[in-house]
Amino acid sequence: MNFKRHYIILLMLAATAGACKKDNYDPPSADIKGRIVYKGEPIGVEYAQVSYQLYQYGFGKTGPIEDFLTQEGGYSQKLFNGEYKFIIPNGQGPFVWRKTASGAPDSVTINVQGSSELDIEVTPYYMIRQPNLTASGGKVTATFKIDKVITDASARDIEEVNLYINKTTFVSGASSNNIESARLGGADITDPNNVTLQLTIPALVPAQPYVYARIGLKIAGVEDRLFSPIVKISL
Repeated sequence: MNFKRHYIILLMLAATAGACKKDNYDPPSADIKGRIVYKGEPIGVEYAQVSYQLYQYGFGKTGPIEDFLTQEGGYSQKLFNGEYKFIIPNGQGPFVWRKTASGAPDSVTINVQGSSELDIEVTPYYMIRQPNLTASGGKVTATFKIDKVITDASARDIEEVNLYINKTTFVSGASSNNIESARLGGADITDPNNVTLQLTIPALVPAQPYVYARIGLKIAGVEDRLFSPIVKISL
C-alpha cells in the first residue's frame, strides 16, 4: 500500500515538473514588421479598420494572430522563429489581394528567423500622387493627382475624394478623427491630374499652431478608403 502511494506521488511530481517546463518556455523574441505597398510605396488606410492575419501551423494552434494595419499601412508582431502565412481577409483594404482558385484569400509565406522587415506588395485600385497640402488665410488647400492602377474588368469608379484635418495624428473620415473636411464627388472630377480640395479651419480649442491633414479616396463598392500620408501643417 505504501509503495502504491509512493508511486502516485512520483507521478504527480513528474506531471508538475512537466507543466512547469511548458510554462517556462521563452516568450517570442523575433520582431517582424513591414508595410503594405505598391511598387515600394506604402498604402495609407484608416486606423484600426484594415485587418490582417498571421498563421503558424503546428504547435497545436489553428487560429490566426489577427491585428490591424497602421494608418501608414504598416504591421508589426513579436513572433517565434518559424514559417507563417500572412493573409488579408476578403473585403479588407482599398486594394486587390491575391485569391485562390476557390475565391479564398491566398497567403504570403513569411519565414521568421530573428527580427526582420518585409514589405508586402498589393495592387490598389488607385494611388494618390504628388499630394501637396498647405495652409494660408485660415484655409487648408490640397492639390494632387489620381492614378488609376487597375484598368481591366475589375476596375472601379471613384465615389468621392476628401480632405480631412484633425488636431492629432489620427486623421480619417471617422467623426472622432477629424475636425473638418471637404468633399468632391467622383463625377465632379474633371481632370484626375489636377484635383484641388479646400476647407476652412475651424476654431481650435484649446488653440494650437498646427493641424494634421491627409487626403482620402473612396472607391465605389469598396468600404475602406485609400489615404495619402499624414502631413503636419503649421498655421
